[in-house]
Amino acid sequence: MRLLPALLQYVKFTSTKLKIDESHALGHSLNVLHYAHDIYTNSINKYPLLKGTEPIIYTSCILHDMCDKKYINVADGVKSINEFLQYRMTPIEIDTVEKIITSMSYSRVKANGFPELGKYQIAYHVTREADLLSAYDINRAIIYEMYTGLTVEASIQDSYNLFENRVLKYRSDNLFYTDYSKQKSEELHNEAMKQIEAWKKIKQCFDNNFVYD
Repeated sequence: MRLLPALLQYVKFTSTKLKIDESHALGHSLNVLHYAHDIYTNSINKYPLLKGTEPIIYTSCILHDMCDKKYINVADGVKSINEFLQYRMTPIEIDTVEKIITSMSYSRVKANGFPELGKYQIAYHVTREADLLSAYDINRAIIYEMYTGLTVEASIQDSYNLFENRVLKYRSDNLFYTDYSKQKSEELHNEAMKQIEAWKKIKQCFDNNFVYD
């Protein structure tokens, strides 16, 4: 099987097996993949080291949450991914994918900074930034919180807090390296603020006009 169909089937199967909710499953992988494609396309002329790294970037984007500690022990997730990739990529490519997906999360970057990945450093940033850009969707945050077992009200409030304390600080925290992501994140930042205001009005409408037993 060609790599792309195999990767998507792996995410579908693993998400079902690990009960990974829709906020981090196949749809999210595809969103990150497309953001990465946009970043790559708009950055290739400025960063020649990106040439030839598309398979690593796109594979990392698709698989990155299949070893998320929220759903699985990281080491177990990485082992499964490496076994899946064993006959589909070279050892160097597999090693690079592992290094990217285990060091790209917001919490890892805030705690440890960026890793040193040599000629794959820009590929790392493209993958990491694609994941950050996908986070500017408060609906995704609400979905995740609801799947943890919180009430709808608590899920919405926790999502507001997440955006106030984290997502809307991505730019001021200088988490974007490429020019494309710096520009796109400004657009998504503004859109997210509108989305939050819309949610507040929707919630107020229900609070004011519907009576629950």
